[in-house]
Amino acid sequence: MMSFVLVDAGPIIAYYDQSDPWHQRVTQYLEKEQRQLITTCPCLTEALYHLRIDFRVQNELLLDLAKGLYHSEPLVAEDFSRIAELNAKYSDLPGDFADLSLIAISERLSIDTIASLDSDFAIYRRYGKKQFKRVFPD
Repeated sequence: MMSFVLVDAGPIIAYYDQSDPWHQRVTQYLEKEQRQLITTCPCLTEALYHLRIDFRVQNELLLDLAKGLYHSEPLVAEDFSRIAELNAKYSDLPGDFADLSLIAISERLSIDTIASLDSDFAIYRRYGKKQFKRVFPD
C-alpha cells in the first residue's frame, strides 16, 4: 500500500535553490523519502515564482514533476469550499492559499504528514482538531 506525504512550497524551493539555508537538510530528506510526495498547483506556482531567477532551475522542477517525483493533486469543487472555511477560520494568520490547499487535500485524501518549513503548520489543524505530523518541526 502506497503512503504519502504532503509537500509545501518551502521544501520545494529549498531543494532547487542551493543558496537556501534549508537546501542541505531538505535535500537529505528528499533523497531518502520513500513515500509519494503530494503537492498542489498553488504550492507549485509559489515555488516556480520564487525560482524565477533562473529558468533552468524552474525547468528542473518541471522535469521532476514530469518524471513523477511529485504528484500535483488537482483541487476539486469541495476543496474550494473547504479552503474558504479555512480562510475564515485562520484569518488572523492570514491564510495562505497554498497552505490552505494542502489542508483541504490532507482531509480529502487522509494524509496527516507534511513537509513544510512554515511554522503555521504547527497551528493549522486537520478536521478542526488533528495536528499535522511535521517532517521539519521548528
